[in-house]
Amino acid sequence: MAKKIPLRQCVGCGEMKSKKDMIRVLKTEDEGIVLDFTGRKNGRGAYICPNPDCFSKARKSKGLERSFKMAISNEVYDSLAKEIENIG
Repeated sequence: MAKKIPLRQCVGCGEMKSKKDMIRVLKTEDEGIVLDFTGRKNGRGAYICPNPDCFSKARKSKGLERSFKMAISNEVYDSLAKEIENIG
């Protein structure tokens, strides 16, 4: 039997993609909003494609705000944008 690939929806483009191909954005109690590259940290996760276009779509459509049910500051968005640029 083929192994099931876990799919997640990008908060930017809305496409379903393999969990491994995406970046997990995490809401933690102590650190706030952080990027989780291991996918193993505890907290509420949202997924985004590792490209700047999806990130800007997510920022415009407030995809992360909806996922985490809270306001997200521009500083958080700016630091996430920098980290995503470093990957690409």
